[in-house]
This record gives sequence, C-alpha cells and structure tokens, in this order.
Amino acid sequence: MQSGKARLAGVLGWPVAHSRSPLLHGHWLKRHGIDGAYMPLPVQPADFADSVRALVKLGFRGANVTIPHKETAFALCDSVDPTARRAGAVNTLVFRDGRIEGSNTDGFGFLESVREQAPGWQAGDGPAVLLGAGGAARAIAAALLDAGCPRLTLVNRSRDRAEALAAALGGPIAVADAPPLAEAALLVNTTSLGMAGQPPLALDLAPLPARAVVADAVYVPLETPLLAAARARGLRAVDGLGMLLHQARPGFEAWFGARPAVDAELRALLAADIPKTA
Repeated sequence: MQSGKARLAGVLGWPVAHSRSPLLHGHWLKRHGIDGAYMPLPVQPADFADSVRALVKLGFRGANVTIPHKETAFALCDSVDPTARRAGAVNTLVFRDGRIEGSNTDGFGFLESVREQAPGWQAGDGPAVLLGAGGAARAIAAALLDAGCPRLTLVNRSRDRAEALAAALGGPIAVADAPPLAEAALLVNTTSLGMAGQPPLALDLAPLPARAVVADAVYVPLETPLLAAARARGLRAVDGLGMLLHQARPGFEAWFGARPAVDAELRALLAADIPKTA
C-alpha cells in the first residue's frame, strides 16, 4: 500500500449512476495497492463550475467528465492540450497547483481499442467511414486523421452538422449522404443506433472489402447488431468496451501515479456488468 494522503478522483456527470468508471478505476486501485478512491459525482449542469472548483480545494487529483459536461469543462479549464482542442471537449481533468488542466482521451482510447481487437490494423491502411457527427465522432475523427488516415468520410442524419465538423477538423475529410463502403478499410458507428433501447443500425455491409474493420462505439449491448453482422461476414469487429477501457488509462496514471494495463481480467470484469446482446 502506498503511504501518504489518499488520492481522490471521480467522474462528473448528470446522471452518473450508470457510469462503469468507478468499477474500472477501483479495479486498478486495488491491483496497484494504491491508497485512493474513485467515486461517482452526480452534478447538475448549473452546478458544474462550482463543483469542479470545490474538488480542487478538497484536494482531488482530478476527474473524468461525461455527458452533459464535456464542452462546459473545456471552457472551464485553465489550459487544454491538443487532444481536447481538436475534439472541442474535455473528458479528463487533472488538478495541478490549483490549476485545472483538460485533455480528451476518447480518440486515444478508440485507436488503442482497434489496435487491440484488430491486430495489425493501422490508421493509414485506407479510407475510413464514420457514422455520426457528435462529440464522440469528433474525437475519433481527429484521432484517425492525426494518426494518418488517408481519407475520412462523415455520414450523418444532419448533413449541415457533418459539414461543420469537417470544416472544423480540416484535412482529407469529406461528407456524404450514404456511406461509401466499397473502398473502406474502417467503418465506425458513433451514433446511438444499436444501443439498448434504440433502433438497430440498418446498414448492408456487403460492399465492404474482406479486409475491412467494423467498430462500434456503443457498448450496451457488447455485441450490437452491426458487430454481429460484421462477424457473420467474416470481418474483424471492434466493440465499444475497449474504447471505454483504454480511454481511462491516461487519467488514472496522472491521478494515481501508476500506469494501468487493459487485460483479459479487466475486460471480463466490465463485460460481466454489460448486457452482451440487445
């Protein structure tokens, strides 16, 4: 057990009871023998800024930020790193010397998850198609482009929103009304379609090349209809749980001083808490 004052962190959201981050970080705290705690922090939007400043004064090391606070957190920070600036939102806060530092680890988590579940995959393998234009889409799109994706196409119900995102990110990014799957090396769903309680994502995967990877940011259920369809075609499929696990690594290291690992034991622990099918 590490000596000294207990290290504290948590996750800010409204609501936040559904968050699996306390289970995840609690596992790492126990594994590394750290005197610390990571707790759910339900905070209404109107109270967000005051609550974060109170955590700083209380000696917290930092916090994760989830819906609906990610953009508010960006504005509150004293400084943000390039990942947060590209994503336009913050999901990880680190408190140092009374200052609030922000980053966005969603893109990192996504890339690491694909590399883990589709060994040998690289962002430069070919064009990517991304469904959606919300916060997760922006973080993932930025990460793919920065990692060398040669061409990225956004497809969203609101074309205007997709075009605004493409303009904000810049680079080899386009907008289409239908997903150009025939040459896609990677297909990513960042919409809520396929999530428990939502309609399935109705998309014919037949045009995808045999080498393509299909990834879903949804992790409730673990096996979405999209991923089931991809596996049925013999394609490599990447579930949303990996992104959740990997995005947590940088924050844990910053707050608790140990570099955590994502392994089979951790995945099994979290998977047991998530429905496997809709």
